[in-house]
Amino acid sequence: MRVEKHLSRVIDRDGAAHLTLIDPARQRPEIAGQIASDAATAGSDGIMVGGSTRAGGRPLDQTVRAVKEATSLPVILFPASEVDISGHADAIFFMSMLNSADPYFITGAQRLGAPLVKRFGLEALPMAYLVVEPGGAAGRVGRARLIPRDEPELAVAYALAAQYFGMRFVYLEAGSGAKMPVTVEMVKAVRKAIDVTLIVGGGIKTPKAAAERVKAGANIIVTGTLVERSANRVAKIREIVEAIKSSGGAWRTRCRRSP
Repeated sequence: MRVEKHLSRVIDRDGAAHLTLIDPARQRPEIAGQIASDAATAGSDGIMVGGSTRAGGRPLDQTVRAVKEATSLPVILFPASEVDISGHADAIFFMSMLNSADPYFITGAQRLGAPLVKRFGLEALPMAYLVVEPGGAAGRVGRARLIPRDEPELAVAYALAAQYFGMRFVYLEAGSGAKMPVTVEMVKAVRKAIDVTLIVGGGIKTPKAAAERVKAGANIIVTGTLVERSANRVAKIREIVEAIKSSGGAWRTRCRRSP
């Protein structure tokens, strides 16, 4: 549980963590390595490698190896299918899209991928992946029954089910590059209901948006498309990270003072 312990230490220390998402289908491995290096310089706490399209095999292995060579940050796989597994990574979000209409994305891919996770000795991080409107490619590919933005109680029900299943992470995903991130109200409602680590990603483009979701109770913020498109990557990531850490510290202090 080395990676999970690393994330827990960061959250305990700073109040929240930041992960940079790199899609191996969107750039050459050497560019992925540079993104990872920039993310580490800017203060990111880990690198996720994956996306909503299948990019397994040699391209995935090359990307993970390039990232590992560029930084000492933990590398966590974020697979779209059972083929998106590399033995060169440190860990894998062993995830189930609980609100998919297709059993493949709930338990099918997991059944096929589990032996590979075992064979490669990857640290498995059990996670519920919940896709919220607008959903983007993740929603389309995963055939998600999208959680409406104005129905936080539905997200709460799924998140509680995940916790009772024994999953230690819940990821609220609005979709890569989404115009609107998961609402603050939904983050607050889910945080109030569950005790496990809460991740929020998709459409978080500004330090303010990241800070608001940390203050609402997100333990980890994920950014990806923002990083890929930024002209000054280090500065942009640093702005997001600083907003997360300052808001996380304030949130942690407030919680300690609560009766």
